[in-house]
Amino acid sequence: MNSLFNLALLPALLAGAVSYSVTPIIIKLAHKIGIIDDPKIHKHPKVIHTYPVPRGGGVATFLGVLIASFVFLPLDKHLIGILLGATLVTSLGILDDKYDLNPYKRLIILFVAAGIPILAGIGISFITNPFNGILDLSHPQIKFFLLGEERSIWVLSDAFALFWIVLMMNMLNMGAKGVDGQLPGVVVIAAITIAALSLKFSADITQWSVIILASITAGAYLGFLPWNFYPQKIMPSYSGATLAGYLLAILSILSTTKVGTLVVVLGVPLVDTGYTIIRRIASGKSPVWGDRGHLHHKLLDIGLTKRQVALFYWATTAALGIFALNLNTESKFYTIVGVIILIGGLLLWLTQKSKT
Repeated sequence: MNSLFNLALLPALLAGAVSYSVTPIIIKLAHKIGIIDDPKIHKHPKVIHTYPVPRGGGVATFLGVLIASFVFLPLDKHLIGILLGATLVTSLGILDDKYDLNPYKRLIILFVAAGIPILAGIGISFITNPFNGILDLSHPQIKFFLLGEERSIWVLSDAFALFWIVLMMNMLNMGAKGVDGQLPGVVVIAAITIAALSLKFSADITQWSVIILASITAGAYLGFLPWNFYPQKIMPSYSGATLAGYLLAILSILSTTKVGTLVVVLGVPLVDTGYTIIRRIASGKSPVWGDRGHLHHKLLDIGLTKRQVALFYWATTAALGIFALNLNTESKFYTIVGVIILIGGLLLWLTQKSKT
């Protein structure tokens, strides 16, 4: 019990304490430098808050992750790469909070940020085939000498990891931060699921760092949650959502490449975002410009409160997290298919209901 406490709970407590305590400072700074989302000025169909709310909540969660990581994790090349990428993601988020950057320009920066941990040696060397066997991504390799050492680029592995990290950053930004408290609650549950998954392999000492980083991520977003839950006093904003996607994507890679587990756990926001992108493209619109067609918008339209919508996302994420911990690869695939069908059907029903 003591080892579990030291391995998971202490890092989470420190990260949570940091993010909770610095958030009021960030709220004051946001007012001073004008990082405020005022619905009277920022008029957009997707905007659902009715009073000015500070942006920049991702800074609080970033500081929680940064400080707790320095205290509890070895400062090796992997951690340095992860934290450098997280720093770039958070910095981009602050700039977007202030200047509302073009989403295509943001995307370029996200690819750079995702490339930093990959250059540090974090990659996906294989994917488990849901129907049998393993897909080996370790070849082809490009070998070269740099600074007197032989180095190599695993072409498929690095390309898949790059795509995966950028995908998760965008998916969480688009589909998991719709209402007060939605994002931090979902992230906490997803990070705890990854920590619990890694605990199954805790006999492997390499998984200890994954457990600690997952616990730190959960703690940082849990500490931020009281400030973001209804009625929110600050938004996680672009920085908070993309940082969450970045960290969860990397954790899913490090936890013995459990990409499928994360897809199951985040099934509802991921599927919702997927349908949203398809709907926008089909109607001739850009897939990255926001609208009022997400699942959380539809739930609000039928009369659910913001608290109830957030709790819906938390409950479904928790249920899928429990399933993910007890499913084999094939069962995860069918679970994802089931979520796609259920959420698709729910969106169609809610769309029809809102028209009548």
